[in-house]
Amino acid sequence: MIRFEDAGVRFTDADRPVLAGVDLRIDEGELALVVGRTGSGKTTLLRAINGLVPHFSGGTLTGRVLVDGRDTRHHRPRDLADVVGYVGQDPLSGFVSDNVEDELAYGMESLGLPADVMRKRVEETLDLLGLADLRDRPLAALSGGQQQRVAIGSVLTTHPRILVLDEPTSALDPLAAEEVLATLQRLVHDLGLTVVLAEHRLERVAQYADRVVLVPGDGRPVVSGAPADVLADAPVAPPVVELGRIAGWQPLPLAVRDARRKAAPLRETLTEVEPPDRETAVTGDVVAEVEHLVASYHQVPALRGISATLRRGEVVALMGRNGAGKSTLLKALVGTKRPSGGRVVVDGQVPTELPPADLLSHVGLVPQVPGDLLYATTVGDECTQADRDGDLTAGTTQELFARLSTGVPLDQHPRDLSEGQRLTLALAIVLAAEPPLVLLDEPTRGLDYTAKHRLVEILRDLAADGHAVLLATHDVELVAEVATRVLVVADGELVADGPTADVVVSSPAFAPQVAKVLAPQRWLTPTEVAVALASGSRIPR
Repeated sequence: MIRFEDAGVRFTDADRPVLAGVDLRIDEGELALVVGRTGSGKTTLLRAINGLVPHFSGGTLTGRVLVDGRDTRHHRPRDLADVVGYVGQDPLSGFVSDNVEDELAYGMESLGLPADVMRKRVEETLDLLGLADLRDRPLAALSGGQQQRVAIGSVLTTHPRILVLDEPTSALDPLAAEEVLATLQRLVHDLGLTVVLAEHRLERVAQYADRVVLVPGDGRPVVSGAPADVLADAPVAPPVVELGRIAGWQPLPLAVRDARRKAAPLRETLTEVEPPDRETAVTGDVVAEVEHLVASYHQVPALRGISATLRRGEVVALMGRNGAGKSTLLKALVGTKRPSGGRVVVDGQVPTELPPADLLSHVGLVPQVPGDLLYATTVGDECTQADRDGDLTAGTTQELFARLSTGVPLDQHPRDLSEGQRLTLALAIVLAAEPPLVLLDEPTRGLDYTAKHRLVEILRDLAADGHAVLLATHDVELVAEVATRVLVVADGELVADGPTADVVVSSPAFAPQVAKVLAPQRWLTPTEVAVALASGSRIPR
């Protein structure tokens, strides 16, 4: 169905090709998972499948890419639209309609399908992706995860034979991600759909993959094969695979169920060791407080009387389903959403009463779409301007950016960066000013595990320096690594507030993979297990 024959891609003025010598075959009815570090070329590989590379992205394509027998050098994306459906990393940028139902119908209208067929497929897709209650909602009023489901649905309605998805679950809560992936798996198994998806949250997808395609970057050869074989020594791997490496399990498990079957000896060993204590109370001063906070959009309640405090020295995770009100709470704290009731105080100030120039010294927000913070023509100019805005020592922002994302040329345009690289640049711009309260909305979208570990280090450093950090996230593995406390919101109400282990271990939806494998013990990450075993404990054989 898809064949790369000695294919390569080089962009103008690039020192080396993004892809080189790619020989790859993906058969009909396969679910292929594309993995690799941030900026390695995964998105370029995906865009080559439907002709976006090179027809829209520019650059030079060498070799051949054949899709259902069509050579993409001679077929533009519109010539492949009946075969390939593509959903990019930023769904909002691809919308062409105003509301959910119109967006789902647009692709079919472009293909000239009859009205009765369109109506039937729209209803099927609304039910398939859990969007029925949102059919008349404006797209701009949806949460990031809801927008992502609409983007996937708008492609599914055209019934493509190949579905290409770039980070399809990055903005979805764990349960919504499971539903979308289960839907994709059903389409693969029942209808023979070929799915190619790139994803950094491998813990969600690896167990469903028929094939893993590793893009190592720097023009090195692409590796393709069975998931367990490729992930055995890949530089990126889900926590359950890391745990398998630590424990010496063969073959490596890809799913929690397989790992639990092997984990009895490991659990027996770990009964002699206490997990790290995460319940030490943070006693720093209160830096932010919300009391009975109420907020609405177009008479639709988003927050219903939430009360919470944030103290210096803690990293708090804000979790909940898509549309639960997480982003609204962040916007209220940074002053971009005026409450309709209740009170918000940050660093002794009311955010909505502060002029924008003064706001950064009290609170900084990294939004879901990091490009909203970027406006200069080069990465270097963005870093320089951030230093000026925050009255920082020259090079502060650049140094922080280099810690998060290595090897990015300072003369590169921010819009030419990968989604993950844009996110790390926006993170550096906000974090460099070190405001007392740091807010992050889905900060790991587009980040590989290496960049995520660097982010964890920076967040811990900020907390150690007396900052309060609140991150809204669906990334349960990030929460397990860095959060000292977890807030869970549902339908605009606060339903849980407690230490990380207490909240996530007891939740089937928000528990990390290691916690599921080693339950009822309270281990959260592979690193914790590795440290415990390094103390001298041996696993019974």
